[in-house]
Amino acid sequence: MKDTYKTIIKPTEAVLFKDKNSKFFGYAFPVEDEYIVKLHIENLKKEHHSARHWCYAYQIGTFEIKYRVNDDGEPNNSAGIPIYGQIQSFELTNVLIVVVRYFGGAKLGVSGLINAYKTTAQLALENALIEEKTVNVIMEVHFEYAHMNTVMRIVKEHQLNITKQDFKLDCRLQFEVRLSESDMILNVFKAYHELKVIQIND
Repeated sequence: MKDTYKTIIKPTEAVLFKDKNSKFFGYAFPVEDEYIVKLHIENLKKEHHSARHWCYAYQIGTFEIKYRVNDDGEPNNSAGIPIYGQIQSFELTNVLIVVVRYFGGAKLGVSGLINAYKTTAQLALENALIEEKTVNVIMEVHFEYAHMNTVMRIVKEHQLNITKQDFKLDCRLQFEVRLSESDMILNVFKAYHELKVIQIND
């Protein structure tokens, strides 16, 4: 089961591509939801308020993929699709690419636009720091305080990343597990009948 994906670590600095006096500024952002996508586009529209077009594409998710392309007034499929093609070419997800165009007075034609948006998106991603991440699930174990040592021993042995803990009369511990290891970790906890473990996301 593939449980890794590639994304970018942080927003890129602007890259610039020119063709027949038109200027194309390219940006790449790490994103995990559509609200953040909207914020980045709104900010770029304020920063480049005299530009003509703000075209973009994004992809979010690992198993259930969401994506969108937007030509923002350019001819159909001349901007958003070429930008999205670069996201696919670099095999990325959780990423937004925006290309801002300042019209230079000369029309580029559809093929010229496709090349300009594709090249600008490519330059933006070549300028990005890309990293491979694991797909993780969150689990939660419930136990009585008397079984604390057992739980903490399992956590230590399997180097589990604790994300939340609540040690009262009834204790709860949340931790992250790499997807490919999740069944094995579930079975480790289930071997102890006094422990109750559940997976709380897919």
